[in-house]
Amino acid sequence: MAKETQALPAGPEVTKAPSGRWKWYGLAGVIALLLLCGGVTWWLMLPTTPTARIRDIVIIFLALVGFLTSVALVILLAQLAVLIHMLHEELKPILHSTQETVSTVQGTVNFVSKHVAEPVIKMSKYVAMARAVATVLRTRPRRR
Repeated sequence: MAKETQALPAGPEVTKAPSGRWKWYGLAGVIALLLLCGGVTWWLMLPTTPTARIRDIVIIFLALVGFLTSVALVILLAQLAVLIHMLHEELKPILHSTQETVSTVQGTVNFVSKHVAEPVIKMSKYVAMARAVATVLRTRPRRR
């Protein structure tokens, strides 16, 4: 059987600029939108068009949108108030617990520093002094 080599996965793909096809689609969409707006404006300018009725429908639609926006804003404010209350109630115990932990760690560090680190440092100092004295005593002066 021949060994099959697997192709390595390709690296991250570089995003390319939009191709010419998408640019033409976008341009066609903008032109279609402009033609639609022009056609609606032309239709509304005709003398037989019931513009008063259309105006009333648009006013009612805008009033409904404004009302729904206001309701959504009130709901958002209520949710924000609930979130602030929840954060206030949840963060106080967490902060208190954190302060207790910090004070405990500070006490532990002080204890270890006083009862472990200081004696070890002093002992290391004495050992280094003893080695230095021993080194000095072992060396013999050279005769000339």
